Formats: sequence, structure tokens, C-alpha cells
Amino acid sequence: MQSKTDSARAKANWAAVIVAGGSGTRMGRPKQMLPLAGRAVLFRSIDVFAAMPEFSSITVTTSGENFAALDNEFGSRITLAEAGQTRLASLKNAFALVPSDARAVAVHDGARPLVTAALVRSVCEAAIKTGAAVPAVPVNDTIKSSRDGKMVEATPERATLWAAQTPQCYTRETLCATLERFADAGDVSDESQLAERAGFAVAIVKSSYENIKITTPQDMAVAEALMQDGSKKAARLTMRVGMGYDLHRLVAGRPLIMAGITLPHGKGLLGHSDGDVVLHAVCDAALGAIAAGEIGVYFPPTDVTIMGISSRAIAEKTLEVLSGHGARLAQIDVTVIAEEPKLLPHYAALRKSLSEIFRLPQEQVSLKAKSSEGLGHIGRGEAIACHAIAVVQV
Repeated sequence: MQSKTDSARAKANWAAVIVAGGSGTRMGRPKQMLPLAGRAVLFRSIDVFAAMPEFSSITVTTSGENFAALDNEFGSRITLAEAGQTRLASLKNAFALVPSDARAVAVHDGARPLVTAALVRSVCEAAIKTGAAVPAVPVNDTIKSSRDGKMVEATPERATLWAAQTPQCYTRETLCATLERFADAGDVSDESQLAERAGFAVAIVKSSYENIKITTPQDMAVAEALMQDGSKKAARLTMRVGMGYDLHRLVAGRPLIMAGITLPHGKGLLGHSDGDVVLHAVCDAALGAIAAGEIGVYFPPTDVTIMGISSRAIAEKTLEVLSGHGARLAQIDVTVIAEEPKLLPHYAALRKSLSEIFRLPQEQVSLKAKSSEGLGHIGRGEAIACHAIAVVQV
């Protein structure tokens, strides 16, 4: 029997455009049909979308010489479009075949075979809310700009730089308006830059570094290694659960910092650090899941040198300890007990902050608040407590 979730997803009516018309000059030959762990790179990219009930339409734009193989493999599940001379031309050819009632259009590089359904879903859902969204990862390397390739002209601030990936997703109306406005544009590396120039807001959805694009022979080796590693991890995956709790007194004259952000309130939480009761509970839960003690072991309250330390630093240390144990966070569930302030208006901001701090998709972060019904020190507005559950993969 189909679940309510599956039924809702089947009614999403999204369309996918998979662009696979590249010449493969850096690979030495067209890369889309090269075998990756026994299956063509392009086939693996299509597989992800073909398995998702949200997609009622999949259009693949590629060289005509690949049509027979694709038709034999996927048949009526996909529509084929001839590749153009440029990526943008290929996209326009494919978009002409996208159904007019599609709510969202995901444009994906056929050379990104390790994309996941979870990422696709997150980017499309973000696009439906904002009009356009792209998956991206923070840039790890220091970037230099140089026009002549000989002398450095500038070093952009790395914290502001993100490496864009695909699928880049849009409402059908946004993508249609963008392509119509730039009908005569030359080639571009991705269509999101045209959406930006057209005045549309483009949201960033944090992605994974494993969503690599196959461009060089080395990329093929990396992709195969990631696939093998993923298979091994799946075979031995262990889920562990930890519980955390914290409580801090509310006092005047301090900012109220929770989940890494400052909330408007006349009182703040008293503590040796910034008093972030949420981050403390989550960190203790994560550490408990791997039997690695609690935050007081790493940040003892007797250490005067860390007085007032940001709890973001405590969270960063917690992630470092998890990594050292070969573990990573998979899910967080937080319950705040507070009489004041009312946290419902801040749920979205608090979840977003937790997602960023602990490097999790927001769909894997839960936060809610309960009152103490006027009872006890919490009920009198004298303190705030937090319970947290952390699921960790080891």
C-alpha cells in the first residue's frame, strides 16, 4: 500500500532536465557513457530521478548517437532532446519539452552520478519556496584571481565563497522567464547566474562534497572509491543514540543566546560560557552517543581562560571528537523547556542555525519548545532547560 508520504510526493509534479551534451575534451572522450562501477555515468545520474515519485517528467539532452542506448535502457520513462552547441542551447532544447504544468524544474549535469534523492528533494523544495535554488558547498581552498594567469590580482574572502553544484532547481515560471529574457545569451557555466541577472533570488542549499562532477580521469577514480566506500559503510553502519540535558538560570544584563543565535529578550542565560543551553544539550547528547563524556571534560568550568567562550566553539570541538571516533551526526531532536520568551516565532531561525552549526540538512533537525505551566523555577521565568537526543552514525 502506498504511504501518505509517497502519495504526496507522486503528486509533486516536478520535471527534470538532465544535460549531457559535453564533448569530454578534458576526459579525452565523451564522459557521459563511460562505465562507472559497471554502469554508464549518465545512466547513474538518470537513475536517481527515475526512482523519485516526485518527477513526472525527465528530459535528457545529449548527442543523437546516445539516443538508442538511452531508449533501450529507459524507454518511455525519459524524453530525449538533441544537444545544442552550448550548455545553454541544450537547456533551451530540453525546456521546450518540459510539461507546462510542472511545478518545479531540476536542471542536472549528467556527469554528476553521485547525487542523492535527498539533495534533489531539498533543492526542489527550496526552489518552490523562493523561485530558485542551487546546491553548493563552502570553498575549502584559498582562491586567487588573476586575469593573465601569471600575477595575483586579489584574494576573495573564502568565507563568502561557495562552489555551486547541480541540480539547480527553479519554479517553471522562473526558469521560463529567465530563458526568455536571455534568449540570445552566449554560453554560461550554469543558468542560475542568468536567474540572478534577471533579478530572481537564488537560495543556497548546503550540499555534500561527494556530489562530484566527472570531468577528468581522476574524477572517475574518486567516484568509484566513494561508491565502494559508501557500500562498505552501508554494510557495517551502526546507529547510536545519546541523550543530553542542560539548564541555565535567566538573569538580567546578559544576551539570550540559544542554538547559536541571539534572541530578543530582557534576560540572558548565566553560565561559564555564553550559556547556550541548546548547544550544550545537543553536544552532550552527541558525545554521549559515542561514550565520549560530556562538554565539561573538554571545557571545564574551573578554567578561567575560557570564561564567556562561545558555545559555537564547543559545538565545533564536539564535531571534532565525533570525527576522531569515526562518527558523524545523523539527526538531532531538541526540546526546550521555557516559560519565557515564547520560542514559536523563532523555530525556523533556531533550526536553521542548528543545521549550519552541526552541518546537517534542516530535515534532520527538530526543535520544539514546551512551557512548565507556571510551575517551579522554569515556570517562574527564572531558568531555561533543554533536552536533546542525538542520533550518530558510527
